[in-house]
Amino acid sequence: MTTKNMVALCPDGRISVSTKSNGGREVVDIDSYIPYLLVAVNNTLSRGASQYYLEYFGVGIVEWRVISMLAIEPKITASRICDVISLDKAATSRALKQLQDKAYASFKTSSSDNRRKIWCLSNKGYRLHDKILEIALEREKQLISGISPTDLEAFLRAMRVMLKNVKKI
Repeated sequence: MTTKNMVALCPDGRISVSTKSNGGREVVDIDSYIPYLLVAVNNTLSRGASQYYLEYFGVGIVEWRVISMLAIEPKITASRICDVISLDKAATSRALKQLQDKAYASFKTSSSDNRRKIWCLSNKGYRLHDKILEIALEREKQLISGISPTDLEAFLRAMRVMLKNVKKI
């Protein structure tokens, strides 16, 4: 069976079930319901990272995500940050303002549109990025501990497909 066929068959050919019976009523089975598991892992991971980054670096997880995007794509607009990391405009704006106030980031006005700001990290911002990145990568190592490389790659492939699919929902 090809990968393409497996993707098409998965909803009906799924091995685990998203629901269970509770007193004769069908309810979500949080051990198998994918949206719950994704949210639970993300929220727990983000909350821990935010607490750590705030305590040691004075920035939270939202600011870290913005810093990370500014390092990935220097000279980026707030709108592009929102699109790539699925962050709302208000949170992105607050994070950029905080990073600017702390001299981690700055902007230049676009030559084609005075209302459009092009953001980039300062040298101080890159130094902060490098420090947090080291910790973030260590946290990722701990997160995937005990997962076989084959299972991890299958998970990453599945997550990439789900990311494409969620945009269609």
